[in-house]
Amino acid sequence: MTKDTETLKHSATLHTEEVKEPRATQRKEKAFVVKVGGAVVEDEAQLARLISDFSALPGRKVLVHGGGRRATKVAAALGIESQMVGGRRITDADMLDVVTMVYGGLVNKNIVAQLQAAGVNALGLTGADIDVIRSHKRPLKDGIDFGFVGDVDRANGRMLSTLIEEGITPVMAPLTHDGEGHMLNTNADTIAATTAIALAPYYDVTLVYCFEKPGVLACPDDDTSVIDTITHSDFTRLTADGTIAGGMIPKIENALDAIDQGVSQVLITKADAIGQEGKGTTVK
Repeated sequence: MTKDTETLKHSATLHTEEVKEPRATQRKEKAFVVKVGGAVVEDEAQLARLISDFSALPGRKVLVHGGGRRATKVAAALGIESQMVGGRRITDADMLDVVTMVYGGLVNKNIVAQLQAAGVNALGLTGADIDVIRSHKRPLKDGIDFGFVGDVDRANGRMLSTLIEEGITPVMAPLTHDGEGHMLNTNADTIAATTAIALAPYYDVTLVYCFEKPGVLACPDDDTSVIDTITHSDFTRLTADGTIAGGMIPKIENALDAIDQGVSQVLITKADAIGQEGKGTTVK
């Protein structure tokens, strides 16, 4: 179990304790939480397709985005070296300034503007805005100091649902805060899962992780080898034999925990397939 997964379970418990009188309906309205990676939001054509497909999703929705490649590019232009360990960004004070500007400003507001043009009344948020996601600075892990990186403590589902009920579509940047005036760089996959869990008492939530591949692949070089369904037992087997490895491991751990904490469905699919039945990998 990774630190992100342990923190996510703690987050879900805290949120459950805070839930007060979810909307009283016999049948919950459907809602989507869609997480899209930086490779999509930083490509003009792919982003335009995503905006169109996301806008067409029925019911309530939230968009969570990355932007790591853009942050690396901007940091390089400013003479700031990007350091990565195991696919995770080391975030010192200078890099924190960069990711705050890029994630919370450049990338987030570009997406918001394009959603407005598509008729979606979007509102860009970091975790600090209306105290929607609070976290703590990650402690040393295997002797590595990740710097200003946040592990999530809680998400405010009641506040998010209030915005959503007013017809607002939150667009979440991968930034949180610690409640003591400090911003923290935070994994977007974890933010998406935490947000979906926080909204589960209020809506019938589908969490969608979309990226450049059509799903979780049995053979990394074969885009036709999509694994249709992954359960807890499948995950154990597929990680043991090396089929699932690297950054896909914490993504599926987040997905499985979301299912355990009340999210109705989790899909891992290609960005241009959101909303399409039978596309991608279903985690359950």
